Amino acid sequence: MESLEKNRLLLIEDDNKLAQVVREYLETNGFRVQIEGRGDRAVQRIIDENPDLVILDIMLPGKDGLTVCREVRPHYHGPVLMLTARGEETDEIVGLEVGADDYMAKPVRPRLLLSRLQALLRRAAATPITSTDPAAVFGEVSMIPQRIEIGTLIVDAGNRVVHHHGEPVEMTTSEFDLLWLLARHAGQILTREHIYTRLRGIDYDGLDRSIDLRIARLRKKLGDDGKLPQLIKSVRGVGYLLVKDP
Repeated sequence: MESLEKNRLLLIEDDNKLAQVVREYLETNGFRVQIEGRGDRAVQRIIDENPDLVILDIMLPGKDGLTVCREVRPHYHGPVLMLTARGEETDEIVGLEVGADDYMAKPVRPRLLLSRLQALLRRAAATPITSTDPAAVFGEVSMIPQRIEIGTLIVDAGNRVVHHHGEPVEMTTSEFDLLWLLARHAGQILTREHIYTRLRGIDYDGLDRSIDLRIARLRKKLGDDGKLPQLIKSVRGVGYLLVKDP
């Protein structure tokens, strides 16, 4: 992975005092941070500047963060970490549905924020043998192939691209990592706990619904019927598996 000093971050936050505190902390840890205080300017700035990562508050003047994320996702494929007020579950759920990769509740804890950003950047890195593999993100050595074909589905970790029925499928960082993890273990049931720990690097609390929401988004993008899925199966009370021979 490249040095963090090369990582450019766009912080979209209208609380200037908080923004400056976060900026100062992250810059002391090697990031280059730009700040935007208005949602109605954020979409174009994200597209124009194409930062390595975006921190996006939900409550913004001009345009809320959920709308910003929804509008920018067709054009920006880097990680988006969303800040939610008081850990509101509805905000977190909707944030994931519109394409956020992770979320944190305010008040912001700088050390935890730094840890989350580093994890997102490791997963977004595109070196073909290590950081594209979610197992390698957490320090494991893997000799698995970097291109997996399952029926009409092709998942290419070397280039971080997905094709289904011969057509490219746009994926966010978190969506690709989830699909890659499932593809590596096609035909095997992966528990929610396993998936959650692999993709977020923290223990599963038994309540978080982010994995279920990401599965739903994957199914939608892959044209897999959510009510009668043929590609990504639910195993009630356990987890999910990607069908090996769909």
